[in-house]
Amino acid sequence: MRLQELYSSHLKSVAYDPQRQTLLVEFRNGALYEFYQVPEEVFRGLISASSHGRFFNRHIRQRFPYRRLR
Repeated sequence: MRLQELYSSHLKSVAYDPQRQTLLVEFRNGALYEFYQVPEEVFRGLISASSHGRFFNRHIRQRFPYRRLR
């Protein structure tokens, strides 16, 4: 997975593995999370959203299994 930088006040970068349906999210505070069972269209919605943070909060946070990596 290759990290893609975002222009967001809370999200720093994201990466997506379509085979594993895994989304990696790095926050500006240094936290790194891995989200599982994320459909590719949700990832595409995140990177194309006018507000990445708002999209993340509405469509990803608390909707998919995850674990904190750091």
